[in-house]
Amino acid sequence: MISVSIIFFSFSAAVVLFLSSYVVYHVIIAPRFNPLRKLAGPPLNGPLHNHMSPVLDPFRSPRTHAAYVEKYGRNVRIRGLGPWDDRLLPLDPVSVAHVLKNSTIYEKPWQSRRLITSLIGCGMLAAEGHIHKRQRRVATPAFSIQNMRALVPLVFSKGEELKDKWMNMSQATKEGQVASEKQNSGQVEIDVCHWISRATFDVIGLAGFDYHFNAIQNESDELFAAYKEMFEIAVSQGDGVRTVLGIYFPILNNLFPDKRAKTVFRCQETIRRVAGKLVQQKKSRIMDGEKSGSAYTGKDLLSLLLKSNIATDLPPDQRISDEDILHNINTFMFAGSDTTSLALTWTFLLLARHPDLQTRLRTELLSIVPTTPISRLSPEEIESLHNTLQNLPYLNNVCRESLRLIPPVHSSLRVATQDDEVPVSYPVHLSDGTISDQKSISVPKGSFVHVPVEAFNLDKGMWGDNAWDFDPDRWDHLSEDVLSLPGLYSNLLTFSAGQGVLTRPYVSGQFKKGSQCPLIVTPLESIATS
Repeated sequence: MISVSIIFFSFSAAVVLFLSSYVVYHVIIAPRFNPLRKLAGPPLNGPLHNHMSPVLDPFRSPRTHAAYVEKYGRNVRIRGLGPWDDRLLPLDPVSVAHVLKNSTIYEKPWQSRRLITSLIGCGMLAAEGHIHKRQRRVATPAFSIQNMRALVPLVFSKGEELKDKWMNMSQATKEGQVASEKQNSGQVEIDVCHWISRATFDVIGLAGFDYHFNAIQNESDELFAAYKEMFEIAVSQGDGVRTVLGIYFPILNNLFPDKRAKTVFRCQETIRRVAGKLVQQKKSRIMDGEKSGSAYTGKDLLSLLLKSNIATDLPPDQRISDEDILHNINTFMFAGSDTTSLALTWTFLLLARHPDLQTRLRTELLSIVPTTPISRLSPEEIESLHNTLQNLPYLNNVCRESLRLIPPVHSSLRVATQDDEVPVSYPVHLSDGTISDQKSISVPKGSFVHVPVEAFNLDKGMWGDNAWDFDPDRWDHLSEDVLSLPGLYSNLLTFSAGQGVLTRPYVSGQFKKGSQCPLIVTPLESIATS
């Protein structure tokens, strides 16, 4: 009995010693040899201090990034969540281009992927490697230019419906006014963030799986309510510490679920039940069409994904499960509704703050308004109108400037899957106060790299001294520095970095109420007569 106790004690002591040694090595010893520590970076106020708040908070990050460039150069070392977590903050366009181009070396961290997967499943936003490749191969045909153009009438229709809804709200406000208030006839306060989100859900519901949320008219649909509540509470109102603990110890959310976890679980159950049924219904229609020789003609994303997944030229081992199909529909709902509604919300806010530019844009838009009501235009006429809108110079400038000044995705995060040398195009500031003309920076495996989308969009060294101003005319005379910036759209990183931290609007003192952007909206005829 004594010998057994001695063996158990010895084994326990060995396990504790091993774990202690592991922690000491990775927390204290290994970080001292991290090559990123050779880079200059902001000071720390203690062993547990980090730089996440000034880097990620949109209210502070523009000044933070500008100060870092001035003091520490364009490749900066910052501290993450612990003393072992030295990160690279590249503000050099060549360095960022390298990170984004080499997606097999710089992947989304498992922490980010676990958080996304816990909400919407492992779709293309969370998948990496061969899983991402397989899902992308199935999904690519659904996103052809032809299929995207087919959605244009739908977008116009929902835009017209939202306009009518706002006009009705304005009319109701006008009828409720007393005579002394008639000078503000028709003005109504509208939370544009809330209403644009409802409209984008309607568009994506129909485009995604031919499902009518009817969210512009009311919010009673249970699938819409599930998506909306899950996205808002999980993303906007999550407790930071609890969220981090849930990522590293997911069993906590099952054993001791907080309000956020309970809401997510309840919404996920509704989504699995309702959306899962839609997947099976679509699948049955497609199979019935094949048997009868009359192919199912659905053009929604779900139908196209299912058709692509059973295509004869797709090897069986490259097909994805029904669960993966549902996860990608969830991903489409999450990525599309959030980023689109936020981009439009910020654009409306910027135009409200600059009424002279708003008037200029309105004049350009009114010049191409058709004499026939949009609701009565044929699909061909709508496509023609869409092509005309695409070529309006000032509208394009306003859209690009809004996406530059307030990108819906503030920043993103990558992790190095192997040791790498990141090229630089600016001198490198070192921690000893010297400046090196080295051609690259050593990034060890496992290191996090921040992709500062906002920082590049607001960089005064690239965009000029008025980089923080809303100036749509800048797009008519871009500098060579701007034209050399990486980006998928108009030399902007806004749509280049994938998933990341979203820039959401809040009313001061009302954070718990979620994203809001109340604006005073006036009908066009009221403006014309004033």
